[in-house]
Amino acid sequence: MKRFFKPIEKDGSAKKPTLSAKHEDDEERETTASEAGSEKKKEPLKFVTWNANSLLLRVKNNWPEFSKFVSSFDPDVIAIQEVRMPAAGSKGMPKNPGEVKDDTSSSREEKQILMRALSNPPFGNYRVWWSLADSKYAGTALLVKKYYQPVKVSFSLDRTASKYEPEGRVILAEFETFRLLNTYVPNNGWKEEENSFQRRRKWDKRMLEFVVQLSDKPLIWCGDLNVSHEEVDVSHPEFFSSAKQNGYVPPNKEDCGQPGFTLNERKRFGAILREGKLIDTYRYLHKEKDMERGFSWSGNPIGKYRGKRMRIDYFIVSEKFKDRIVSCEIHGKGIELQGLGLAISNNTSRGNFASTLQCS
Repeated sequence: MKRFFKPIEKDGSAKKPTLSAKHEDDEERETTASEAGSEKKKEPLKFVTWNANSLLLRVKNNWPEFSKFVSSFDPDVIAIQEVRMPAAGSKGMPKNPGEVKDDTSSSREEKQILMRALSNPPFGNYRVWWSLADSKYAGTALLVKKYYQPVKVSFSLDRTASKYEPEGRVILAEFETFRLLNTYVPNNGWKEEENSFQRRRKWDKRMLEFVVQLSDKPLIWCGDLNVSHEEVDVSHPEFFSSAKQNGYVPPNKEDCGQPGFTLNERKRFGAILREGKLIDTYRYLHKEKDMERGFSWSGNPIGKYRGKRMRIDYFIVSEKFKDRIVSCEIHGKGIELQGLGLAISNNTSRGNFASTLQCS
């Protein structure tokens, strides 16, 4: 594969990477002259986003595959969603979303498995930030090559210094010339309930405010955004438009259909792109529907969802950034989840296909 920048020499140190940064550093870490060196370092150019659907399960079952992929693509930044590792803190006590739980024998063992995986090549070259839920649910992680030091890392759409989004859904890294937002967007659900339609509407409203207010630097927004914007972004539009759960029909017809493909979700997502002056990089480069490689999620191989696919994982960038886009690809194909994202263990627990973005 053609290389677009000089490879970085590997650190020869045997020290393990810090898997959970110190609280003050996570909230706001300014790059010092000694860290940056006398020579000005370039900004990240190569990115991976991946909904792992349990990072621990991926480490146990898919790590050689993922390690090979990372070694080959050599990303500067890896954004992971749905890590499903609980935040540190004893039962009944306040939790620390920036630390992985290790106060029980089982949690210590699970953390050690992660530490070993993230200490081995090629991951030892990355620094890791966590934003975790209280339980084994949701959560995000951000891996950045140590060569590239963010000016600031925060964990909420409000950018408040000590605030984490509930369920660890946000990591925002600010670099000198752009911001990178890693999100695991709440699923819309099927019903007009507090943890379903209402939650998603509130999220989309906050997201719209975020992209409009933060326009001083270009934005790269990636992750599992849990929406398929246009009909070309699903394999079977009619199926997803008419999908129901237990025969329930929402009062508003624009809330009907598969979560992620209802008209209301798609309209709100379109407004976020339009008002934030953002573009969908994959669709910018790939205009036509691709039934083999154009989707990042595939339904259960057994049952009515077999062969039904959606593109819900994205790289969204500011319009002013579009001339720097070299490539944006989804690394998986077909209805059988062939490629990165495949869960070897069973048919029901798997991650979405990984997507990559390369800029110049």
